[in-house]
Amino acid sequence: MLKNIKWVIKNVLIGIVALYVVNFLGLDLNIFIPINIITILIVGFLRIPGLVILLILTKL
Repeated sequence: MLKNIKWVIKNVLIGIVALYVVNFLGLDLNIFIPINIITILIVGFLRIPGLVILLILTKL
């Protein structure tokens, strides 16, 4: 049980950091992904593919 909680917390933190990095680096390119619980979970659990999906969806 504790192992699962650590895994979820680790993935959520990875998602938060990845979204902040993309938003910071994307300032010049006008790329912005809102940071909320849904986007954090998508990026945290799907990692790079989730980030790419969100980038595509925000540019549609």
